[in-house]
Amino acid sequence: QVQLVESGGGLVQAGDSLSLSCAASGLTFSRYTMGWFRQAPGKEREFIGAISRSGVYSRYADSVKGRFAISRDNAKNTVYLRMNSLKFEDTGVYYCAADSSTWPPRSYDYWGQGTQVTVSS
Repeated sequence: QVQLVESGGGLVQAGDSLSLSCAASGLTFSRYTMGWFRQAPGKEREFIGAISRSGVYSRYADSVKGRFAISRDNAKNTVYLRMNSLKFEDTGVYYCAADSSTWPPRSYDYWGQGTQVTVSS
């Protein structure tokens, strides 16, 4: 079965950097657009960014543009989220997701279980 497993979350201070990973299995990773989402306590899940199958295209939410970067390694079936200049409002559970659509992403087919990121102010 398809599994997406996020890792790398933790407790950091405002201004710090953190990198998350999402390891995929059970699917042909290079055929999926990959996205990152987060959900803060009491809020709806929000889109952070996405990267195309080849990694050529990406897009980001305005709230993270210039601070976060998504990359992928198709040989390792892994997508990454590099987060710089973290803010308190970046706190939340971070999820990766896989979309079988070609670019741009439309509807995500699979989701990971999430990893907690907590930014202390």
